[in-house]
Amino acid sequence: MSFFIEKALLNTALLNDLNNQSRSLSIDSLLYKANLKPQLTANLLGYYAPVINNFGYDTAISNGQNVSAVVGFSQRIFGKSQKNNQLAAISLLKDKVDINTKITKNDIVKAVRLQYIVAFSDNNQFLNLQKQFGLLNSELEILKKFTQKSIYKQTDYLLFLSTVKQQELILLQMKYQFENDLAVLNYLSGTNEKAAIVLAQPEMELKPLLAPESSIYNQQFEIDSISIQNQKENIANNYKPSVLLLADAGYNSTLIAQPYKNFGSSLGFNLSIPIYDGNQRKLQTTKNALALETSRAYKKQFERQFKQQQEQLVLKLSQNEMINEQLQTQLKINKTLLDAFNKLLVTGNASIPDFVISLANSLSITNTIAQNNTEGLLLINELNYWNTNEK
Repeated sequence: MSFFIEKALLNTALLNDLNNQSRSLSIDSLLYKANLKPQLTANLLGYYAPVINNFGYDTAISNGQNVSAVVGFSQRIFGKSQKNNQLAAISLLKDKVDINTKITKNDIVKAVRLQYIVAFSDNNQFLNLQKQFGLLNSELEILKKFTQKSIYKQTDYLLFLSTVKQQELILLQMKYQFENDLAVLNYLSGTNEKAAIVLAQPEMELKPLLAPESSIYNQQFEIDSISIQNQKENIANNYKPSVLLLADAGYNSTLIAQPYKNFGSSLGFNLSIPIYDGNQRKLQTTKNALALETSRAYKKQFERQFKQQQEQLVLKLSQNEMINEQLQTQLKINKTLLDAFNKLLVTGNASIPDFVISLANSLSITNTIAQNNTEGLLLINELNYWNTNEK
């Protein structure tokens, strides 16, 4: 089963997409840090506006010509809380993607395990039916010989033959069912295994039951809550004064008077103080509070439903085990009955109609046991799906 899971995780484009998104957000964090550092730019400008026969731009505006070669410097001044808030916002986005990656992986593992269990169960049932079909054919040959000697009636032989042919049809249907289920498993895993493959017994150990808050599905609500709080702080930071320091140095000249002296520098700053924005801050804060209330409501609903679903699955698993015990008891009784019929068959004293009924009961019990075992594995798979707490 691990082979198909590994292939599915490797071949799923969505996981590759999510991994790249996570890496991209790590780069966004580095880009933001780089943007906080001093920014230097080099600018070179050459400009000439000719005046010919008194026609041309007003030299009072154009200066006639201009040559500029300066290096500019700018530095935004942020408070520590503003820097941390923006970095936390990027980090939270990455955390969301990482949680989505874990959940996606868990979804894929669950789907592949489910289909593997179904395919294995069908194949296992096919092999059991094939074995039983061989035994039925052997018994049919015995009955045929006794019928030829008039020990059994022709109708007895035909009744038993009809049962064998019916079993042959069921065997063929199970073979096709396995091939179709294997095709679905290949589809989910991105593989191309053939029906001749031998599927190993699924190793399904029940994980310890978790409290709702420990499940990976609860982590997304925690991140949502922190993100909303981060947005609240960001709203407050947007209304704090901001300062931009500016400076440049180089050569700037109209080349008119003493151009060799036009080397210099300049300093400046830009201070921005929010005063009034039409009450937007209050409205944004209200929206933020509503988002937090919604997130808490979903979290509460998840925790309630998580417990209910967990209890329901545990109950079903317990019921499955009790049913299996009853089926095993029935199978033992029916096996004893079939052994008795087999002994009577070779002595010519078996009641073929009763024998056929007993065979049908045996096949029905065997089929029900197989279905019950499959259901048990599927219940464990479902419980393990919800009780995942990868950090």
